[in-house]
Amino acid sequence: MFKFTSSEIRDLLIAFFVISLCFSIANVGRDVNGIIQMLPIVMVGVGLGFILHELGHKFVSMKYGYWAEFKLWPQGLIFALITSFFGFVFAAPGAVYTYANYMTDEINGKISIAGPIVNIILALAFLAVAALVYESAFTSQTSLLIFIVCATGYSINSFLAAFNLLPIGNLDGSKVLRWNFGIWIVIMAIAAALTFASMTIGVENIVRLILGY
Repeated sequence: MFKFTSSEIRDLLIAFFVISLCFSIANVGRDVNGIIQMLPIVMVGVGLGFILHELGHKFVSMKYGYWAEFKLWPQGLIFALITSFFGFVFAAPGAVYTYANYMTDEINGKISIAGPIVNIILALAFLAVAALVYESAFTSQTSLLIFIVCATGYSINSFLAAFNLLPIGNLDGSKVLRWNFGIWIVIMAIAAALTFASMTIGVENIVRLILGY
């Protein structure tokens, strides 16, 4: 059964808010009014991206019969906040801890890859919605807001997928790589391509290419 402890819910909410704040600062700098305006937009992308990423780990862990719980890493939150003032976010607010006496590399890899796959799916979903509302965004404020939210959601989720798949330290990529190099390289290539496109071409131009403009 999918269960949460009260401390886990608290940690998820704290991490969700602080990481949303970090991405807002990274996008607009130290402009307080800009941060306030950006925060609700970022919360949608980060909220779905971060929460569902962690729930992906938790769901697969519990599917294999393990108890799994998200725990906050305060030092990671502080570091993320510091890096945001330099225009990027080193997002390591915490992790889902799986409690098991023994776990194979395969199971550990499958648990680890669940989070990045969730982010890739969300990025593509955000991109699809952005394409659907693009034309009406020129004449409708509501459609424009949806497009901005989806563009931000695409950028953030593609970045979260690529970042977490890096094979360093305790990030997901290290465990996936230890399990299966082929799967890691394919998923990493997809996440990296989505992130690269976001950073170079831009979401609006990606949408225009999809629509054939």
